[in-house]
Amino acid sequence: MLFITGTDTGVGKTYFTSLLIRQLRAAGLDAAGCKPLCCGDREDPRCLVSASDERLSINECNPVWMRFPASPYTASIIEEKQIDLALIREQLGNLKKRFPALIVEGVGGWCVPILRDYSSVDLARELGYPVLLVAANRLGMLNHSLLTLQAIAAAGLRCVGVLLNNGVSPQDTITATNRSVLEELLSGTGVPVLGEIESGATALPPSVFKKIVELQA
Repeated sequence: MLFITGTDTGVGKTYFTSLLIRQLRAAGLDAAGCKPLCCGDREDPRCLVSASDERLSINECNPVWMRFPASPYTASIIEEKQIDLALIREQLGNLKKRFPALIVEGVGGWCVPILRDYSSVDLARELGYPVLLVAANRLGMLNHSLLTLQAIAAAGLRCVGVLLNNGVSPQDTITATNRSVLEELLSGTGVPVLGEIESGATALPPSVFKKIVELQA
């Protein structure tokens, strides 16, 4: 069980989560992905359903879909539609019973508001799953990663590692050094840098997948 969050929206959470689910299933685990909230188009949950070998429907994967591409709270105001937390909780409960390896992908970044007084942090805290942070490897990644890791720790949750996505920015001196610098900054914190995903990858690097499986053992 994992909760996948990101340093921001559009950093590659779904890309990573889909690769992870496919490899878990290929390894013989009945894994499935769930994106409880989705705003804008529904491409992300469709990717998770496909990665899960169609073992769940789009509405099971994504029980609350807001059409407006914004934070759930903003979308609910614009659409004049209340976010149904009870439905999310019910669906997550059903999926936890069905799948021994449930991977839950958050919406946007770590602190995205869902209701005025309830955010993605609260949802992650309710689940209590270990958190994995996906970071876009670009200028600003160090700041965004460190702030997010501080917030995860402040919520009383365990982050099992940071995964860098190299497919969101041209490679340069900054992106080439970000990993080693982050590893140095996180030394002694217990939060490892798990590795990197290259642009266009169709599978996680074996070393990355092995680390994630070991962390869940």
